Amino acid sequence: MTIFAGIFILAGFLLIYSGNDAVALAIEKKEGILTAEKIKLSFDSVSGRMVNENIKEGQIVHKGDILMQLDDTDINLSIEKTEAQIAQLKAQINSTRGTIAVDYTKANTDEQQSFSTIDQQRAALDSAKSTYANEELDYNRKVALENIGAISRSDLDNATKELEVAAADVRQQEQLLNKLLAGAIDTGDTKSINLPTIAQQRMEAANKENDVNSLIQQKKQLEVQLAELKVDKERLTLYAPEDGKILKIISKEGEMISPNTPVILLETTRSYYNIYISEQQASHLEEGDTIKGNTIANNLSVNGTIRLITQAPGFADLKQSREKGQSDLSAYQVRIYIEPTDGVKTGMTIEVNDNEFAER
Repeated sequence: MTIFAGIFILAGFLLIYSGNDAVALAIEKKEGILTAEKIKLSFDSVSGRMVNENIKEGQIVHKGDILMQLDDTDINLSIEKTEAQIAQLKAQINSTRGTIAVDYTKANTDEQQSFSTIDQQRAALDSAKSTYANEELDYNRKVALENIGAISRSDLDNATKELEVAAADVRQQEQLLNKLLAGAIDTGDTKSINLPTIAQQRMEAANKENDVNSLIQQKKQLEVQLAELKVDKERLTLYAPEDGKILKIISKEGEMISPNTPVILLETTRSYYNIYISEQQASHLEEGDTIKGNTIANNLSVNGTIRLITQAPGFADLKQSREKGQSDLSAYQVRIYIEPTDGVKTGMTIEVNDNEFAER
């Protein structure tokens, strides 16, 4: 019994001093298990009932393949409704623009007609003034003749009445001209007169431009809504983002799917393995460096690229080893992504030779 106990103790000491603990072996062997990256797929910001489950577990899919689809009935109705509203606004915009064009044309026509009427009225006023001047001359002449008894009093009275009629006609023609001018200043040049009534017509037509702009903004808002609806409709179909293998179908056909909730677990074609190295070995490596490993199972050469070099968790450090004649060492974790290689499968062990960590 004592002999067995002695052998056991001796073996323990030999194990300690030989450095064959798990950490030391990990540092020494430089081996890692090849692991494929996995991603969870979900419907982006949309929900609904799944109506088409287009894949099976274990199926190989390629980028762009349709995986699942949600019911698009409601969103199709919303799209049709929004398109109808946009069409209605387009019709209103075209109609209002047509009305504006008609209003401006009418204002121009009315202005020309008003100018023509003003010219006619100015001519009528000039004629009335000329008639008044003639009647005034005749009146003055008859006043002189009546004073010398050359004509009767009745002839003077008739001349007085004719002068009063002519004066009344001048006043009437002036009133008609002022009415046509509607407060505008008569510059004598008809085309330079700014008629208030015409200006009001043009102002009302210009105000309708604001209505058009308002309709245009409403149309733009609806067009944005329509674009968002079409994006949401596209999101109702879940496509494979890259080549890979369906590991798990989380949600089944007929189920209600919530936004951004994982429905598929996809194993990608991107594969990597992790190894642990000492800090001296890590000092010769940089992220982006290429490195070569070999599969343990079939001794295939595997090229890879270092994506990550980081200090490993504390459990991977070589601690309390001074009694072995070594200083305490920090371990580094190196993540290596491999290039696709025939015969190399996920789960295989890949070993990296110490020569790969020599000074470069």
